[in-house]
Amino acid sequence: MFFGEKDHLVGLDIGSRTIKAIEVLETKNGRVLNKFGTIDIEPGLIEEGAINHPEEVADSIKELFKFHGIKEQNVAMSVGGYSVIIKKITVQNMPEKQLQETIPFEAEQYIPFDIKDVNLDFQILGENENDMNLMNVLLVAAKKEMVNDYINLVQMAGLNPCIIDVDAFALQNIFEINYEAKDENIALIDIGASKTSLNILKDKSSVFIRDVSLGCGQINQKIASLVNCSFSEAEQIKHGDQEEKISKKNLMHIVSSVASDWCIEIRRALDFFYSTYTDDQVKRIVLSGGGANIEEFRRLLAKEASAKVETIDPFKNFEVNHSLFDGSYIKQIAPQAAICMGLAIRKIKDK
Repeated sequence: MFFGEKDHLVGLDIGSRTIKAIEVLETKNGRVLNKFGTIDIEPGLIEEGAINHPEEVADSIKELFKFHGIKEQNVAMSVGGYSVIIKKITVQNMPEKQLQETIPFEAEQYIPFDIKDVNLDFQILGENENDMNLMNVLLVAAKKEMVNDYINLVQMAGLNPCIIDVDAFALQNIFEINYEAKDENIALIDIGASKTSLNILKDKSSVFIRDVSLGCGQINQKIASLVNCSFSEAEQIKHGDQEEKISKKNLMHIVSSVASDWCIEIRRALDFFYSTYTDDQVKRIVLSGGGANIEEFRRLLAKEASAKVETIDPFKNFEVNHSLFDGSYIKQIAPQAAICMGLAIRKIKDK
């Protein structure tokens, strides 16, 4: 028996190389993975969050929903990258309704864009730890142009965009549903095709978020440069499908080199966090995205960050029907499905 179906949403994760769609239904026994599918898109259709060819991307979304039999048209999607600014700010204590009116003025000093060009949202985190007359607020600003582009894209695909989330928050939501966050600082890191998101949780609240332009596409670029092939062929070579074109040794060298660069950038972000929270150490890192499956990266990061590194399983507390979904595939794809699962658990009535 299913319930709550009228307000459930399909999670739609629109990446620069892969689009994912997930439908989760609630039963009397818990949440069930009902539909799940992915489709790859050509390089260049979406770059650094900018949709260059919306018609082609919309056609891919239509194909994805049709092939996997996803009938629900209400979707939750997310945005990220440099067009999204997330800041923890401190303001005078006031009711939420009053803050709603004053937030544009509060935000102006923190947002590097014209305030008229962004959509603003916020979440009150609670009283400031150093002054009871102040409160901490998480401020989120996203460029209207980018948000509108994604809304238009989804509508072009015949779908109804109900919620626009932020990548880092979608990842945090699915982590909290599947894992117990003890009294520790945790870094959630998503390594995508062209973007890496880092979200540090302290006392279960997000205190530091940063996106950097690096990802698995760098491996493809180096392979393509070395063997003089297309980006799509490089993707196949990376997964070991065309071993005759590159030696295992050279492939491992490329992966190790790129993973090392990722670790350096992540370490810089962590050092910036430590400069603000001098007494706090991140001892646990949870990885998602395609990069999470790279064993060499996990090993290097654990050493560089002096932290325990693990890979997220977004399906951990969900029922997965293995007669519908191949177990080995679900295990392999799990890290890449994390953000999409975080979107799929949203409801129409959510803020």
